[in-house]
Amino acid sequence: MNDVVVIGLGPAGLSAALRLAESGRRVLLVAKGEGGFQLSQGTIDVFGYAPQPVTDPLAAIGELTNGHPYAQLGAGRVRDAVSWLRDVLGEELLVGDPGRNYWLPTALGAMRPTALAQPSMVAAHQAASYAVVGFRQLKDYPTALLAGNLGCPFAWVDLPARREADSSALSYARALEDPAYAKQFSAAVAAAAPEGDVLLLPAMLGVRPGSWRRIADQVGRPIAEVPLQPPSVPGIRLHDALLARFKAAGGRVIIGSRVVGCRTDGDKVASVRLAVAGGTRDLRASDFVFAPGGFASGSIAVDSYGTITEPVFGLPLTATNAHELIGPDYWAPHPLFEVGVKVDDAGRARYDNLYLAGDIIAGAERWREKSGEGIAVATAFRAAESIMGGQA
Repeated sequence: MNDVVVIGLGPAGLSAALRLAESGRRVLLVAKGEGGFQLSQGTIDVFGYAPQPVTDPLAAIGELTNGHPYAQLGAGRVRDAVSWLRDVLGEELLVGDPGRNYWLPTALGAMRPTALAQPSMVAAHQAASYAVVGFRQLKDYPTALLAGNLGCPFAWVDLPARREADSSALSYARALEDPAYAKQFSAAVAAAAPEGDVLLLPAMLGVRPGSWRRIADQVGRPIAEVPLQPPSVPGIRLHDALLARFKAAGGRVIIGSRVVGCRTDGDKVASVRLAVAGGTRDLRASDFVFAPGGFASGSIAVDSYGTITEPVFGLPLTATNAHELIGPDYWAPHPLFEVGVKVDDAGRARYDNLYLAGDIIAGAERWREKSGEGIAVATAFRAAESIMGGQA
């Protein structure tokens, strides 16, 4: 039997699974898809807006009231969890300080706060000036719009990743692992790039950590990757690194099957039911970590009548009527996105051996706050530590 079954392959699930596996637990990680990192910027947002821009995320966490996940966790636990993830992945994948935000450009030319970023991005923080290079075959990088909003010059390069009319960022990233293509790419960028202290390129400079350094050396000037819409190449780097480390620690993975229910024994979960061809399969464990995401992943469901439910464990939610929770102003807070499950100080809900992590936990409008990855990692860390500590 497994010691722990972890449900979910996003930042929360991967973090909890890795922490537990490296402690010696027998961990099975199950997920219906590839998780949320591919949808992310490839950075770790801790706290960006409260609602004003935040310079020190940990100080801002200390000012939160009860009801927010961070208020229950405390700034110290958030710092420890985020620092753990940074140190686990190493400086080729994440750099920064959970107590200080970088401000980095988006593909639209706005500046966004994040606590940990990939080293290929951070040259853009507080740069005196920028230049932008776009690629004719990459339609997902709005070169002129980015440069216009930053007030900087731009140029185009006509170089496909493969012999195709349009190339994706992931196609470029894979092609750039070929030294010959990387040399051709770098020479074209260097020849086209206008003046600017930092050269902004789309976030596609290799699928492996550190590949961007070869390109920067060949271009011969400071560069910074700008994240694009999904699939996120920087997010894939984080996902692949964490999953590889989890497997190296002895963890096992089932991807492509949905957990559809559970069996209970008194105050404990005995097993979860996994949908497989022709029926279901029971997965037993001593403890369970539930990190399936929230509304975006369908783990918190809303039916045609506006009824909100959590369908796997039947966990109680902070609200059940979606119609009352969405206002007419798009930019105003929408309480719907704070709906979730309340947990105790160990991260448990309803059952003594069920621990929650990530977006399923109530109390934060993550997209507005820029707090999603920080909450995911910190609640995952808490869940793992609770299991490792044997808290009753």
